[in-house]
Amino acid sequence: MDLTLFALFLLACGGAGATGALFPPGDWYRTLAKPGWTPPDWVFPVAWTTIYLCISFAGARVAVLPDNGFAMAFWALQAAFSTLWTPVFFGLRRLKGSLLVMAVLWPAVAGATWFHLQADLLAGLAFLPYLAWVTVAAALNASIWRLNPGVAPLRPDQA
Repeated sequence: MDLTLFALFLLACGGAGATGALFPPGDWYRTLAKPGWTPPDWVFPVAWTTIYLCISFAGARVAVLPDNGFAMAFWALQAAFSTLWTPVFFGLRRLKGSLLVMAVLWPAVAGATWFHLQADLLAGLAFLPYLAWVTVAAALNASIWRLNPGVAPLRPDQA
């Protein structure tokens, strides 16, 4: 594995993760009704750190392989929609809108997992924690939307 490529993929993940600092959950999120199976707050940074390390490893392994176009395209697609989800959910408080983002994010992660598996077994396996996490996140997003029907979204100038 090329360490420079790993660092570049990790930098891309850091850019996506920076939206968490720009749009933190804050008091608003704490006041929302959530299902009893919601992970505790400390799990989120641990999960994302693990995911970012794993998918950076996967990207670096597959980037140098021939016929990696679909794997890299899905890697980029998941990164884009992962980056978009946080400002939509936390920044604009659009619970339903964030489900629409999730409707693209989940298949993007599944596609990245599939195509990385086709290119390199270890790279594909490295995507499995992300696929599991985004599955939980989608269910949590849907549950929060269902449990909080009166949440008013913010206008972009209020975020």
